[in-house]
Amino acid sequence: MVGVMSPIRALEMARERDLDLVEVSPNVVPPVCKLLDYGRYKYEQAKKENEARKNQKTVTLKEIRMRPRTDEHDIEVKTRKIQQFLAEGDKVRVSVQFRGAEMRHPDIGRKLLEDIAEVLKGSVTIERSPSMEGRMMSMIVSRAPGWEPPKKQTPPSAGKSKVKATPAEAEEIPQSSDTKDATP
Repeated sequence: MVGVMSPIRALEMARERDLDLVEVSPNVVPPVCKLLDYGRYKYEQAKKENEARKNQKTVTLKEIRMRPRTDEHDIEVKTRKIQQFLAEGDKVRVSVQFRGAEMRHPDIGRKLLEDIAEVLKGSVTIERSPSMEGRMMSMIVSRAPGWEPPKKQTPPSAGKSKVKATPAEAEEIPQSSDTKDATP
């Protein structure tokens, strides 16, 4: 903090210290300026932006498609896939595609989407409720705040397990070679 001074005096101070005079707030009276190395300042700003860009995750919109007559097991598989997408941090559009006479029964598709939302309750937030768009009815879900995906369990390694022999196999294994064959 140097205080209020003329622009000419401020430029002289900047030149003496081999720095730049940068106007920070031009709209106030008198304008506020700083003495700093502008090239280094720009470099540090770019470095901070790159670091912030590295740490951010882009959220993509994945889509799961079904039909009104999709079987229960297939729905369970697709529900697990939705949870996998959510665990990766993506949003998911769940769509039901209608063809032909199926268009007369959009209530079946709505019920299917509501059933999926019920199964995923607690792990998802419904961003857009089921709505009809042409021949597709869809809803968009995202990860619920505070929900953590289940951890994958690692199977025990096969190399460290001990195999025990059955009693029948134990008889076939020679115990010791104390007896010598007598050969004439």
